Amino acid sequence: MAIQTAKAGQGKKGVMLMNRIGPSNSKLYIANADGSGERELLAESGFDYHASFSADGEWITFTSERNGDGQSDVFRCRIDGSDLQPLVETPFVEDACVLSPDGRKLAYVSTADGYQANIWVLDLDTGERRKLTGLPGEDVDPNTPDCSFRPSWSPDGAWIAFSSDRDTAWFGHSDGHGWEHTQELSVYVMRADGSDLRKLISKPGWSYGSPKWSPDGSRIICYEIEREHTWGARRPEWIGRVLSQIISVDAATGQDRIEHTSGPDLKLSPQFLPNGRDVAYYIKAGGGGPGIRATDAAWVQKEAPTGLHYTSGAPSVLRQLRSPCWSPDGMKVVYEKVDFSFRAQDKPLFSWDSEWEYRSTDVFPVLSNQGRLAITQKQLGNSSIVTMKPDGTDQKIVFDAAKAGLDPLLNKKGIAGAFQPAWSPDGEWIAFGCGNWFQYRTDGNKAVLMRAKADGSFHEALTDGTVHSGFPSYLGDGSGIVYRVWGDGHFGLRIIDLETRAIRVLTTERDNLPFVSPDGELITFTRQFGPANYHVCTIRPDGSDFKVLTETGANDGHSIWTYDGKIAYSSGMYGFRDEAGIYDFTFQPYGQIMVMDADGSNKRLVTDSLWEDSMPLYIPSKFL
Repeated sequence: MAIQTAKAGQGKKGVMLMNRIGPSNSKLYIANADGSGERELLAESGFDYHASFSADGEWITFTSERNGDGQSDVFRCRIDGSDLQPLVETPFVEDACVLSPDGRKLAYVSTADGYQANIWVLDLDTGERRKLTGLPGEDVDPNTPDCSFRPSWSPDGAWIAFSSDRDTAWFGHSDGHGWEHTQELSVYVMRADGSDLRKLISKPGWSYGSPKWSPDGSRIICYEIEREHTWGARRPEWIGRVLSQIISVDAATGQDRIEHTSGPDLKLSPQFLPNGRDVAYYIKAGGGGPGIRATDAAWVQKEAPTGLHYTSGAPSVLRQLRSPCWSPDGMKVVYEKVDFSFRAQDKPLFSWDSEWEYRSTDVFPVLSNQGRLAITQKQLGNSSIVTMKPDGTDQKIVFDAAKAGLDPLLNKKGIAGAFQPAWSPDGEWIAFGCGNWFQYRTDGNKAVLMRAKADGSFHEALTDGTVHSGFPSYLGDGSGIVYRVWGDGHFGLRIIDLETRAIRVLTTERDNLPFVSPDGELITFTRQFGPANYHVCTIRPDGSDFKVLTETGANDGHSIWTYDGKIAYSSGMYGFRDEAGIYDFTFQPYGQIMVMDADGSNKRLVTDSLWEDSMPLYIPSKFL
């Protein structure tokens, strides 16, 4: 007898599709420090990662998404995997938890109370949770980063060390000009109650992360990396080029700096071994797991000796893993192995809105007025235009980018192809841009604006390729298409009349990603206001009534209209949720989805994960 499953969105207003850039699964493993005896920690894995040992070696605390894909909570278990216990379970991010030396308190990162990552402490006896950083009255510019990560207890339980990007600026990669931000971190210490906060390790243009105490509490160890390299640390094309070192300083003064490593490669997760002299760490590289995506694998230029390493001269353990933590006696190590396989179209995700079911999608999803979904199918490494029913079934290729004469490698990398489909109001046509994108948009094959019959029977170019063109949206009456141009002195939004093929200039600034409202009255788009500073704007198709709707120091962009005339977009206003160098294959790990009214009011967060969430599409239940 077939099992009957609930229809997508049943009992809800509908489904919100979204694209998540991050791992799709993760399992914890425990092994001897020499790599022998490896076994899965838990009999039933639940998307588990970022584990640590208790001071007595009896417990392992960790982060888990077993309550839903995207919803991170913190748990503990015995070192044999038994006695699994939840420690903090809320709709907010909980991560990077560590037990105090006496085992009675838990320090962890949470986005509760303001959506920014801060250090909290849980009293395990009373259940009381107390926020220690990001408190009212702290003198921090609200338009700059202000998050805290990776807490670590001193051996006597009196102090907590952590990393933080407070008092730094939003700064793009490539010397400040790239869309995605780099991260400058300092190491701070404070008393266990949050008092006596002071900066211990800091240097302009550098990032110091994942601090830990020496066994006697006299020193603090961390990794040191140039700010620019925190971009490369999460991008596969930088493998073999990005580097960091492991350093330690006197815990009281921040002086007496010792460099414990030298040479190439990205070194993370440092930890003093029990003798207080030797150091364990790991080199991060490669795919991080068995499920590396085709688009990411195409970028990897060089392998590196990824795995566990020791300054004592003990043999390295070369294997794909992430976030190792060694037991207090140095005999065991716990870590995760991560799967980066793409989430299936329409895979259920955790929903932060009780009225909507959240599900996964490939990029640039858009729904026709008649209820059919179109996407750019980037996950298969070809970036073609595909349509389907809203539940992911009945998929049909409308335009095969692999047959468009593009560079096959760039296509596989996801930086060439057919991007951002747009339905005509009558559902008969789909417009899109086809060519090279991002940093390759100036290399020869300039993207052209195209349209295809929705059944795939015909396609044609609408622009001649002299100016890079793409990211279209149909006007409300279907008579024209708004799109953006870029390069060679041509910037901004243009509108092409589909009957006459005449092109009208709408804007001349560095504007992108236009999207026409359901009633055809407004266009929302992203404008660059300076290096690595973007905001969501609106304008009427006739060029009047221009408005800037977001004002954060971080990036806001990728705005779209919802079915009911609101604007959904991605925002970095709440900052990073972890140290940037720890992420993999990620552009903007701080991106979360927001929704606001058409005039910019009533902004609210609709995702709160550790990962980059973007490209939302609300599909009302009538189409499901």
